[in-house]
Amino acid sequence: MKAFVTAASAAALLLLATGSAPHGRPAADAPCVGQIHANPGFERGTTGWTAGPRIVVLGDATRPAHRGRAYATFAGLDVTRTDLLRTTVTVPADCDLTVRFWVRTTTTETSRGDYLNVGLAVTGTPPKTRYSLAFDGGSQWRQYSVSTGTATTERTATVSFIASETAGNGVTTFDVDDATFTLS
Repeated sequence: MKAFVTAASAAALLLLATGSAPHGRPAADAPCVGQIHANPGFERGTTGWTAGPRIVVLGDATRPAHRGRAYATFAGLDVTRTDLLRTTVTVPADCDLTVRFWVRTTTTETSRGDYLNVGLAVTGTPPKTRYSLAFDGGSQWRQYSVSTGTATTERTATVSFIASETAGNGVTTFDVDDATFTLS
């Protein structure tokens, strides 16, 4: 009799468990949640980024990172040159991507000549410069953000930081840190 009760109990539990389960495909994890870039704070150098040769540095007591130990730095040589840092991520269908990043500017300039242009290119949309920062950006870390908006198809989003420096106009250094890529 005990074996029958145990078997009957097991059958009843199985019916209860399967009776309340949803029919059809199991629900997938929500694709529009969380931070999707593997190296937002440059703690692993340029992993996940396309970068010029002199981009990532370790912070120190006089020029600390916004958070962590490393950050990306551009220009600061008083020569005519351009530095590039960019990354591309995949944005799932029906998701919005928000990119937030911190910038600090150190300069001896007194007029505009050096720039940090921040651009966003999304599949199906013309590339656009979202920020053009100059010497007057401030020596304290400031946060900026840009968003892709949603679309019904999967897209790629490329964020570019391009620093342009002109010789003879003073020295400007742009530091970038904690570039987070968050889906919602």
